[in-house]
Amino acid sequence: MNSNKKVALYTLGCKLNFSETSSIARMFQEEGFARVDFSETPDVYVINTCSVTENADKKCKQLVKKALKVNPNAFVVIIGCYAQLKPDEIAQIYGVDMVLGASEKFKIVEHFQNIEKKEITEVIASKIKEVNEFIPSYSKGDRTRSFLKIQDGCDYFCTFCTIPLARGKSRNHSIKETVKVAKEVAKTAAKEVILTGVNIGDFGQGDEENFFQLIKELDKIEGIERFRISSIEPNLLTNQIIEFVSKSVKFMPHFHIPLQSGSDKILNVMRRKYKNNLYVERVKRIKELMPYACIGVDVIVGFPGETEEDFLETYNFINELDVSYLHVFTYSERQNTTAIKMEGVVSKQERSRRSKMLHILSDKKKRFFYEQHLGKTYNVLFESEQRDDFLNGFTDNYIKVKVPYEKELENQIKTINLADIDLDGTVKVNLEQTIPAN
Repeated sequence: MNSNKKVALYTLGCKLNFSETSSIARMFQEEGFARVDFSETPDVYVINTCSVTENADKKCKQLVKKALKVNPNAFVVIIGCYAQLKPDEIAQIYGVDMVLGASEKFKIVEHFQNIEKKEITEVIASKIKEVNEFIPSYSKGDRTRSFLKIQDGCDYFCTFCTIPLARGKSRNHSIKETVKVAKEVAKTAAKEVILTGVNIGDFGQGDEENFFQLIKELDKIEGIERFRISSIEPNLLTNQIIEFVSKSVKFMPHFHIPLQSGSDKILNVMRRKYKNNLYVERVKRIKELMPYACIGVDVIVGFPGETEEDFLETYNFINELDVSYLHVFTYSERQNTTAIKMEGVVSKQERSRRSKMLHILSDKKKRFFYEQHLGKTYNVLFESEQRDDFLNGFTDNYIKVKVPYEKELENQIKTINLADIDLDGTVKVNLEQTIPAN
């Protein structure tokens, strides 16, 4: 019924959103829509929103404006975390025709019979307590890698976070069903699969199945050469998981472990489920078994009550840790969180200063990590698209490399010697020493 109709989708936020957008795009294609770029005069725009930062909300408004400039008659649908948290606020944005909440977004093609502009925005959003269904998804289109959603929602209520309010309870499919979806991904051209979710280590929620059992089964799938664990809470990253990754050929020696603060005082008021000594133990165990492993760290600066002493405790704690890079988040106030009512608000200027200090520390950490591996040989998976006459790729331990573009290297894994660090922070490689990866 919708032949010749076009849809454009835009994703804000996390890898989980990317996997869901891709699955929603396939639903449209099954209904006869052609997926096109944002600027190609689509009949329908779908904007999948985030609400982790204030900027994501602003970005949503900008995208609606941009969409209507391209096609003033386009049907505009807003989905995602912002749509679940503040549907009525989005309904006030000029040009938005429909807002769909957390469970409704996966029924998107069922929700509109026609795609004519509406005078009044239609809001369809259940209360988050009623959202219990798990809808699997994976990203498709990037030949090199796919984001596979294995879990959704979160039962942790950290004082700074709105995700449990936006995505509901922690939930997942069974291992058997998850493996079935992963086998679909194995049929695509993607060589690397990134396991994604809100709190993936909570897979199984402490019932009979758990995350460790899942990765053991995924490891057996033929047709997927690499798996990465996207982000896993330190209290859920068990020694079993670390030891398994150290022996696995398919699971990459790369961990991303949220820390948020190096101060136990701040961890406590954030309502995190560990102290900093547990974090030290996890890093130590990874490096004992995999000295070459890459470890990424999430950290928040400027949380209410974070004094200069608390911040320096975090800075020094990370400085002494054998980690490879940081994702630094400047604390921003979110409605309906506990943190917004806390005293000791840190000024925006001070938050910015602390953020800059940690960004500089991250650059130093990454450079030191890269330097340790120069002259050594690693397997590199090259991207499937050219950038400025170069082709980027990543080693198994997540070192970014680049080579002069050669078409035959696209989406291929090669064993390569790491030569030198370029001015842009990527590693140059000796292509003459390239041999096919086993």
